[in-house]
Amino acid sequence: MKLIVRAAILALTTIAGSHATTVFAQDKDLKVGAIYMDAQGFYAGVRKGIQTGASDAGRKLDIVETNAQGDASKESSFIDTLISSGVQAIIVSPVSADGSSRAIRRAHDAGIPVVCYNTCLNDADMKEYISAYAVGDPYDFGHKLGDAAADYFVAEKIDAPKIGVLNCEFVEVCVTRRKGFEEALKAKVPGAQIVANQEGATLDKAVSVAATMLTSNPDINAFFGEAGGATLGAARAVKSQGKTGKVVVFGGDMTTEIAQELADFSVIKAVVDISGQGLGKLALAQAIKSIDGQPPAGIKVAYDIDLYKSSEDGKAWLKAHADGIP
Repeated sequence: MKLIVRAAILALTTIAGSHATTVFAQDKDLKVGAIYMDAQGFYAGVRKGIQTGASDAGRKLDIVETNAQGDASKESSFIDTLISSGVQAIIVSPVSADGSSRAIRRAHDAGIPVVCYNTCLNDADMKEYISAYAVGDPYDFGHKLGDAAADYFVAEKIDAPKIGVLNCEFVEVCVTRRKGFEEALKAKVPGAQIVANQEGATLDKAVSVAATMLTSNPDINAFFGEAGGATLGAARAVKSQGKTGKVVVFGGDMTTEIAQELADFSVIKAVVDISGQGLGKLALAQAIKSIDGQPPAGIKVAYDIDLYKSSEDGKAWLKAHADGIP
Protein backbone atom coordinates (compact mmCIF):
# COMPACT_ATOMS: atom_id res chain seq x y z
CA MET A 1 0.00 0.00 0.00
CA LYS A 2 1.34 3.41 -0.94
CA LEU A 3 1.35 5.90 1.92
CA ILE A 4 1.50 9.67 1.65
CA VAL A 5 3.65 10.69 4.62
CA ARG A 6 4.38 14.17 5.91
CA ALA A 7 5.51 15.78 9.17
CA ALA A 8 3.55 18.24 11.29
CA ILE A 9 4.17 19.87 14.64
CA LEU A 10 1.99 18.75 17.52
CA ALA A 11 1.60 21.65 19.95
CA LEU A 12 2.47 20.67 23.51
CA THR A 13 2.10 23.10 26.35
CA THR A 14 3.15 20.62 29.01
CA ILE A 15 6.61 19.84 27.68
CA ALA A 16 8.84 22.90 27.60
CA GLY A 17 11.60 22.71 25.05
CA SER A 18 10.42 19.39 23.60
CA HIS A 19 9.63 18.79 19.94
CA ALA A 20 6.86 16.45 18.87
CA THR A 21 5.95 15.54 15.32
CA THR A 22 3.24 13.52 13.63
CA VAL A 23 3.97 11.23 10.70
CA PHE A 24 0.66 10.25 9.14
CA ALA A 25 -1.18 8.99 6.11
CA GLN A 26 -4.42 10.04 4.47
CA ASP A 27 -7.42 7.96 5.55
CA LYS A 28 -5.52 6.68 8.57
CA ASP A 29 -7.07 3.88 10.62
CA LEU A 30 -4.53 3.44 13.46
CA LYS A 31 -2.90 5.99 15.78
CA VAL A 32 0.26 5.07 17.71
CA GLY A 33 2.43 7.17 20.02
CA ALA A 34 6.23 6.73 20.01
CA ILE A 35 8.64 8.14 22.59
CA TYR A 36 12.42 8.17 22.19
CA MET A 37 14.96 8.69 24.97
CA ASP A 38 17.28 10.62 22.65
CA ALA A 39 17.33 12.04 19.12
CA GLN A 40 20.65 10.60 17.97
CA GLY A 41 22.47 7.32 17.52
CA PHE A 42 20.50 4.23 18.48
CA TYR A 43 17.25 6.14 19.02
CA ALA A 44 17.52 7.80 15.62
CA GLY A 45 17.68 4.27 14.25
CA VAL A 46 14.62 3.23 16.25
CA ARG A 47 12.73 6.25 14.92
CA LYS A 48 13.64 5.41 11.33
CA GLY A 49 12.64 1.78 11.93
CA ILE A 50 9.23 2.81 13.28
CA GLN A 51 8.65 5.18 10.37
CA THR A 52 9.78 2.58 7.83
CA GLY A 53 7.65 -0.02 9.55
CA ALA A 54 4.65 2.29 9.28
CA SER A 55 5.21 2.58 5.55
CA ASP A 56 5.62 -1.19 5.17
CA ALA A 57 2.88 -2.34 7.55
CA GLY A 58 0.04 -2.55 5.07
CA ARG A 59 -2.05 -0.46 7.47
CA LYS A 60 -2.84 3.25 7.46
CA LEU A 61 -0.93 4.61 10.44
CA ASP A 62 -0.68 7.88 12.33
CA ILE A 63 2.61 7.89 14.31
CA VAL A 64 2.75 10.64 16.96
CA GLU A 65 6.30 10.95 18.29
CA THR A 66 8.60 12.93 20.57
CA ASN A 67 12.02 12.87 22.23
CA ALA A 68 11.80 12.68 26.03
CA GLN A 69 15.49 13.68 26.27
CA GLY A 70 16.06 11.18 29.08
CA ASP A 71 13.70 13.19 31.31
CA ALA A 72 11.04 11.22 33.20
CA SER A 73 8.86 14.30 33.71
CA LYS A 74 8.79 15.04 29.96
CA GLU A 75 8.07 11.40 29.29
CA SER A 76 5.17 11.49 31.78
CA SER A 77 3.70 14.67 30.31
CA PHE A 78 3.83 13.34 26.78
CA ILE A 79 2.19 10.06 27.80
CA ASP A 80 -0.68 12.12 29.24
CA THR A 81 -0.86 14.03 25.95
CA LEU A 82 -0.97 10.76 24.01
CA ILE A 83 -3.76 9.44 26.24
CA SER A 84 -5.78 12.62 25.64
CA SER A 85 -5.16 12.50 21.90
CA GLY A 86 -6.67 9.03 21.60
CA VAL A 87 -3.72 6.91 20.53
CA GLN A 88 -4.42 3.19 20.33
CA ALA A 89 -0.95 2.10 21.51
CA ILE A 90 2.21 3.68 22.93
CA ILE A 91 5.78 2.63 22.09
CA VAL A 92 8.35 3.74 24.68
CA SER A 93 11.84 3.08 26.04
CA PRO A 94 11.14 4.07 29.67
CA VAL A 95 13.59 6.51 31.24
CA SER A 96 13.34 4.73 34.60
CA ALA A 97 12.39 1.16 35.50
CA ASP A 98 10.58 2.49 38.58
CA GLY A 99 10.05 6.20 37.93
CA SER A 100 8.23 5.68 34.62
CA SER A 101 5.70 3.22 36.06
CA ARG A 102 3.08 5.73 37.19
CA ALA A 103 2.68 7.37 33.78
CA ILE A 104 2.63 4.04 31.98
CA ARG A 105 0.05 2.76 34.43
CA ARG A 106 -2.20 5.69 33.47
CA ALA A 107 -2.01 4.61 29.83
CA HIS A 108 -2.72 1.01 30.79
CA ASP A 109 -5.69 2.05 32.93
CA ALA A 110 -7.01 4.03 29.95
CA GLY A 111 -7.06 0.80 27.95
CA ILE A 112 -4.03 1.70 25.80
CA PRO A 113 -1.51 -1.10 25.15
CA VAL A 114 2.06 -0.05 25.96
CA VAL A 115 5.01 -1.61 24.14
CA CYS A 116 8.50 -1.23 25.58
CA TYR A 117 11.67 -1.41 23.51
CA ASN A 118 15.30 -1.51 24.67
CA THR A 119 14.41 -0.63 28.30
CA CYS A 120 11.29 -1.39 30.31
CA LEU A 121 9.76 -1.27 33.78
CA ASN A 122 10.71 -3.42 36.75
CA ASP A 123 9.53 -7.01 36.42
CA ALA A 124 6.40 -6.65 38.56
CA ASP A 125 5.15 -3.52 36.78
CA MET A 126 6.13 -4.90 33.38
CA LYS A 127 3.91 -7.94 33.91
CA GLU A 128 1.07 -5.70 35.08
CA TYR A 129 1.14 -2.82 32.59
CA ILE A 130 3.12 -3.82 29.47
CA SER A 131 1.70 -5.61 26.44
CA ALA A 132 5.03 -6.42 24.75
CA TYR A 133 8.73 -5.75 25.25
CA ALA A 134 10.92 -5.75 22.12
CA VAL A 135 14.46 -6.33 23.33
CA GLY A 136 17.80 -7.86 22.52
CA ASP A 137 18.59 -10.08 25.50
CA PRO A 138 20.94 -7.97 27.66
CA TYR A 139 22.71 -10.99 29.14
CA ASP A 140 23.44 -12.34 25.66
CA PHE A 141 24.55 -8.82 24.65
CA GLY A 142 27.22 -8.80 27.36
CA HIS A 143 28.06 -12.49 27.00
CA LYS A 144 28.89 -12.21 23.29
CA LEU A 145 31.18 -9.28 23.97
CA GLY A 146 32.82 -10.94 26.98
CA ASP A 147 33.50 -14.00 24.86
CA ALA A 148 35.14 -11.84 22.17
CA ALA A 149 37.21 -10.05 24.82
CA ALA A 150 38.32 -13.40 26.24
CA ASP A 151 39.43 -14.58 22.80
CA TYR A 152 41.48 -11.40 22.42
CA PHE A 153 43.23 -11.84 25.77
CA VAL A 154 43.94 -15.52 25.10
CA ALA A 155 45.45 -14.64 21.71
CA GLU A 156 47.56 -11.90 23.32
CA LYS A 157 48.60 -14.25 26.16
CA ILE A 158 47.22 -11.88 28.82
CA ASP A 159 46.00 -14.19 31.58
CA ALA A 160 45.08 -11.60 34.23
CA PRO A 161 43.70 -8.58 32.37
CA LYS A 162 42.49 -5.58 34.33
CA ILE A 163 39.23 -4.09 33.03
CA GLY A 164 37.66 -0.69 33.53
CA VAL A 165 33.89 -0.50 33.05
CA LEU A 166 32.06 2.60 31.85
CA ASN A 167 28.48 1.84 32.73
CA CYS A 168 24.89 2.87 32.08
CA GLU A 169 23.63 0.99 35.11
CA PHE A 170 20.94 3.51 35.98
CA VAL A 171 18.90 1.17 33.76
CA GLU A 172 18.67 -2.50 34.69
CA VAL A 173 19.57 -3.82 31.22
CA CYS A 174 23.09 -2.46 31.62
CA VAL A 175 23.59 -4.30 34.92
CA THR A 176 22.60 -7.48 33.09
CA ARG A 177 24.95 -6.65 30.21
CA ARG A 178 27.86 -6.49 32.65
CA LYS A 179 26.91 -9.79 34.27
CA GLY A 180 26.93 -11.49 30.88
CA PHE A 181 30.25 -9.86 29.97
CA GLU A 182 31.96 -10.89 33.21
CA GLU A 183 30.71 -14.48 33.14
CA ALA A 184 31.81 -15.08 29.54
CA LEU A 185 35.17 -13.39 30.08
CA LYS A 186 36.00 -15.28 33.28
CA ALA A 187 34.90 -18.60 31.82
CA LYS A 188 37.89 -18.42 29.46
CA VAL A 189 40.16 -16.04 31.38
CA PRO A 190 39.54 -16.71 35.08
CA GLY A 191 42.26 -14.25 36.11
CA ALA A 192 40.38 -11.30 34.59
CA GLN A 193 39.52 -8.56 37.08
CA ILE A 194 37.17 -5.55 37.03
CA VAL A 195 39.29 -2.84 38.70
CA ALA A 196 36.90 0.10 38.21
CA ASN A 197 33.23 0.51 37.37
CA GLN A 198 31.76 4.01 37.04
CA GLU A 199 28.84 5.62 35.23
CA GLY A 200 29.84 7.07 31.88
CA ALA A 201 26.95 6.68 29.48
CA THR A 202 27.30 10.01 27.66
CA LEU A 203 30.28 10.72 25.43
CA ASP A 204 31.71 13.70 27.31
CA LYS A 205 31.39 12.02 30.69
CA ALA A 206 32.84 8.76 29.37
CA VAL A 207 35.96 10.52 28.06
CA SER A 208 36.50 12.19 31.43
CA VAL A 209 35.82 9.10 33.54
CA ALA A 210 37.97 6.85 31.35
CA ALA A 211 40.86 9.31 31.50
CA THR A 212 40.62 9.37 35.30
CA MET A 213 40.55 5.57 35.41
CA LEU A 214 43.70 5.41 33.30
CA THR A 215 45.44 7.77 35.69
CA SER A 216 44.25 5.93 38.81
CA ASN A 217 44.83 2.47 37.33
CA PRO A 218 47.77 2.77 34.91
CA ASP A 219 47.89 -1.01 34.44
CA ILE A 220 44.38 -1.24 32.92
CA ASN A 221 44.42 -3.48 29.85
CA ALA A 222 40.95 -2.76 28.49
CA PHE A 223 37.66 -0.94 28.87
CA PHE A 224 34.16 -2.34 28.59
CA GLY A 225 31.71 0.32 27.41
CA GLU A 226 28.18 -0.79 28.23
CA ALA A 227 26.61 1.59 25.68
CA GLY A 228 27.59 3.67 22.67
CA GLY A 229 28.68 6.85 24.45
CA ALA A 230 30.78 4.80 26.85
CA THR A 231 32.40 2.83 24.04
CA LEU A 232 33.39 5.84 21.97
CA GLY A 233 34.39 7.86 25.04
CA ALA A 234 36.71 5.10 26.21
CA ALA A 235 38.36 4.92 22.79
CA ARG A 236 38.91 8.68 22.70
CA ALA A 237 40.36 8.65 26.21
CA VAL A 238 42.78 5.87 25.29
CA LYS A 239 44.03 7.87 22.32
CA SER A 240 44.23 11.18 24.15
CA GLN A 241 46.22 9.57 26.98
CA GLY A 242 48.72 8.05 24.56
CA LYS A 243 47.64 4.50 25.39
CA THR A 244 46.99 3.26 21.85
CA GLY A 245 48.54 -0.18 21.50
CA LYS A 246 48.48 -0.70 25.26
CA VAL A 247 44.79 -0.41 26.14
CA VAL A 248 41.89 -1.71 24.05
CA VAL A 249 38.12 -1.24 24.14
CA PHE A 250 35.21 -3.65 23.88
CA GLY A 251 31.81 -2.02 23.72
CA GLY A 252 28.17 -1.90 22.82
CA ASP A 253 26.10 -0.06 20.23
CA MET A 254 27.23 0.68 16.69
CA THR A 255 27.36 4.23 15.37
CA THR A 256 29.27 5.70 12.44
CA GLU A 257 32.03 6.92 14.77
CA ILE A 258 32.32 3.56 16.54
CA ALA A 259 32.33 1.69 13.22
CA GLN A 260 35.13 3.97 12.02
CA GLU A 261 37.12 3.16 15.16
CA LEU A 262 36.52 -0.56 14.64
CA ALA A 263 37.60 -0.26 11.01
CA ASP A 264 40.81 1.42 12.23
CA PHE A 265 41.16 -1.45 14.74
CA SER A 266 43.88 0.18 16.82
CA VAL A 267 41.75 0.62 19.96
CA ILE A 268 38.24 -0.83 19.58
CA LYS A 269 38.49 -4.58 19.06
CA ALA A 270 34.87 -5.75 19.20
CA VAL A 271 31.37 -4.26 19.32
CA VAL A 272 28.00 -5.85 19.98
CA ASP A 273 24.92 -4.15 18.63
CA ILE A 274 21.16 -4.28 18.52
CA SER A 275 19.98 -2.63 15.32
CA GLY A 276 17.94 0.45 16.20
CA GLN A 277 16.06 0.27 12.92
CA GLY A 278 15.29 -3.41 13.35
CA LEU A 279 14.13 -2.95 16.93
CA GLY A 280 11.94 -0.02 15.91
CA LYS A 281 10.22 -2.14 13.27
CA LEU A 282 9.71 -4.95 15.77
CA ALA A 283 8.25 -2.59 18.39
CA LEU A 284 5.78 -1.16 15.89
CA ALA A 285 4.77 -4.64 14.74
CA GLN A 286 4.08 -5.58 18.37
CA ALA A 287 2.06 -2.38 18.88
CA ILE A 288 -0.12 -3.25 15.90
CA LYS A 289 -0.59 -6.81 17.17
CA SER A 290 -1.53 -5.47 20.60
CA ILE A 291 -4.10 -3.13 19.06
CA ASP A 292 -5.50 -6.16 17.22
CA GLY A 293 -5.73 -8.09 20.50
CA GLN A 294 -2.76 -10.36 19.76
CA PRO A 295 -0.02 -9.45 22.29
CA PRO A 296 2.75 -12.02 22.84
CA ALA A 297 2.04 -14.54 25.60
CA GLY A 298 5.40 -14.03 27.29
CA ILE A 299 5.59 -10.21 26.93
CA LYS A 300 9.27 -10.23 25.85
CA VAL A 301 9.94 -10.51 22.12
CA ALA A 302 13.60 -11.18 21.37
CA TYR A 303 15.64 -9.37 18.73
CA ASP A 304 18.97 -10.64 17.41
CA ILE A 305 22.27 -9.26 18.71
CA ASP A 306 25.11 -8.75 16.24
CA LEU A 307 28.83 -9.07 16.99
CA TYR A 308 31.44 -7.13 15.01
CA LYS A 309 35.05 -8.08 15.75
CA SER A 310 37.27 -7.14 12.83
CA SER A 311 38.30 -4.16 10.75
CA GLU A 312 36.39 -5.69 7.85
CA ASP A 313 33.24 -5.85 9.98
CA GLY A 314 33.54 -2.13 10.72
CA LYS A 315 33.97 -1.28 7.05
CA ALA A 316 31.01 -3.45 6.07
CA TRP A 317 28.79 -1.71 8.65
CA LEU A 318 29.77 1.70 7.30
CA LYS A 319 28.94 0.62 3.76
CA ALA A 320 25.55 -0.74 4.85
CA HIS A 321 24.71 2.42 6.84
CA ALA A 322 25.83 5.16 4.49
CA ASP A 323 23.21 7.51 5.96
CA GLY A 324 24.81 7.12 9.39
CA ILE A 325 21.62 5.88 11.06
CA PRO A 326 22.18 2.63 13.03
